[in-house]
Amino acid sequence: MDKFTTHTGVAAALLRSNIDTDAIIPSREMKTVSKTGLAGGLFAGWRYVQAREPDPNFVLNRVVQRGSSILLAGANFGCGSSREHAVWALKEYGIRAIIAPSFGAIFAGNCVRNGLLPVVLPEAQIAAMAASTSADPQGRRLNVDLQRCVVTDAAGNAYPFELAASQREMLLQGLDPIALTLQSSAAIEAFQAKDRQARPWIYLD
Repeated sequence: MDKFTTHTGVAAALLRSNIDTDAIIPSREMKTVSKTGLAGGLFAGWRYVQAREPDPNFVLNRVVQRGSSILLAGANFGCGSSREHAVWALKEYGIRAIIAPSFGAIFAGNCVRNGLLPVVLPEAQIAAMAASTSADPQGRRLNVDLQRCVVTDAAGNAYPFELAASQREMLLQGLDPIALTLQSSAAIEAFQAKDRQARPWIYLD
């Protein structure tokens, strides 16, 4: 998966609480089991009006927010079902980091496994960053630095955050769970060789 070290991008504010995975990508939009072809369904219930016309009032459809790659959200973002399609749709759209006061636990784990950074910050700090996104074009840009675990806005205000060490390492190195496990290949093979001698009947061909 893609590494995440530091990212600077336009931030879009969608400060609603309890945005669930069905709002992120409605079930009717999940027409594939692959990780591609889902971006068009992202926030489809809010993003479009009749005949699939973009709603000009929705934040991601506004001209000044086009190309947003950082999402500012409300509490409990990604709650609801465990569908990984929600993360795939966000990632394919171009979102690299989501900043919220809290996340659905399964959704946050899915983010890390797919190279998307979930950042937890207090609601007041997120509101301050959201206010800057309505200012000049430069004010809409944030820098998210996972190496230093800090978000910095255009005015230079710094907002430190924390992430579990194992999750941080996965993102910094670009390792999904399988790749992370394969880092221990030598130890796994050594265990299997020892176990094969101790319990040969387990390994009958």
